[in-house]
Amino acid sequence: MMIRVLNGNEKDIINFLKSRQQNENEEIRKKVWDVLKGVKSKGDKAVFDYCKIFDHSEINDKNIMLTNEEISEAYDKVDADFIRIINAAKTNIEEFHKNQIQKPWFMTRSDGSILGQKVMPLDSVGIYVPGGTASYPSSVLMNSIPANLAGVRRIAMATPCKSGIINPYTIVAANECGVHEIYKIGGVHAVAAFAYGTDSVPKVDKIVGPGNIYVATAKKEVFGNVDIDMIAGPSEILIIADENANSKFIAADMMSQAEHDVLASSILLTTSQKLIDEVIIELERQCELLDRKDIILKSLDDYGAAIKVQSIEKAVELSNKIAPEHLEIMVKNPIELLDSIKNAGSIFLGDYSPEPLGDYFAGPNHVLPTGGSAAFFSPLSVDAFIKKSSFIYYSKSGLEKVSDDIQSFAAYEGLSAHGNSIKVRF
Repeated sequence: MMIRVLNGNEKDIINFLKSRQQNENEEIRKKVWDVLKGVKSKGDKAVFDYCKIFDHSEINDKNIMLTNEEISEAYDKVDADFIRIINAAKTNIEEFHKNQIQKPWFMTRSDGSILGQKVMPLDSVGIYVPGGTASYPSSVLMNSIPANLAGVRRIAMATPCKSGIINPYTIVAANECGVHEIYKIGGVHAVAAFAYGTDSVPKVDKIVGPGNIYVATAKKEVFGNVDIDMIAGPSEILIIADENANSKFIAADMMSQAEHDVLASSILLTTSQKLIDEVIIELERQCELLDRKDIILKSLDDYGAAIKVQSIEKAVELSNKIAPEHLEIMVKNPIELLDSIKNAGSIFLGDYSPEPLGDYFAGPNHVLPTGGSAAFFSPLSVDAFIKKSSFIYYSKSGLEKVSDDIQSFAAYEGLSAHGNSIKVRF
């Protein structure tokens, strides 16, 4: 295993990071569109056919949704400690996200006019949960808990049913978090069913949750017909460290992201060449002990890097330009750097705040912007599951006071019917 060791040349670093961007190509987009169009035109029949082709599962209108009996059977397959851990994490995630709940407001002006904003939950949300090389009950928590706190009436989940089997940990997590419907479908056809609706899968207002390049492309293509959370790419971590940082911790944290996907990126920015050398040794040593060694090796070989910079300030400057999904700061006084961090999905401060703490347990959401989009996107939150409407009330006298100004404004825009709407009232 050999991660790249780069100098602090900004152009080289940015070009290296851009090399991993997973923009869909036309061939993938065409395959996605074929599935989307099939489900849109043929509904359930297309969904069932794709389940057989891609997941080797015989799904029909009678068994597409998990029954209470099947949910009970999933509980029989998990241990009590898992349920305890899920509920401990749920408590932390709820506690954090409760602070994001918005309230309606109104204002009254001296002329008696009343203006305000209503805050309302979305009616229905579809959560996509992958079922590929690993199970992701944590994704269930991070997507369903803020939706529940927002007051979403119907929370549906779709997850692949490989050869008739759904991971029981995913099922139990969904039930513990109040998911109302669990569908045995995955991939593009699950996105299509949520976006367009079928006889067995009612349409939703928004689709959230991670997935591979096909799922991400499908979400992008159906946006507008439904809302989506974001276009998420492969996972990434950037670590800023000084000469006092612990190389064992850094190596472990880099591999915690590398094991997600061969396209995952793990980057170290440091002022210390000695630390870089120690981290490389630790990566080679620790990797031998891990189950997903092959994925980790491929990820680090292709998209891992250690970059020596002149100063921690330069590291922060580079980090802000990279806008990483996960940013760990392992310096002597990490909190002192917090104000200078402008672009990051989630920030982990100090030696004992590793990224997996955020993935599973601390409380902040782990659904984060990737590929530099942290420069303009935010983590998933309660805000993602609400909508807002403004309202206006003017009395006759209140409107009369501003009627001339509105008519003049309309005239400047050349919209005489707008002006007439005011004029006819007086």
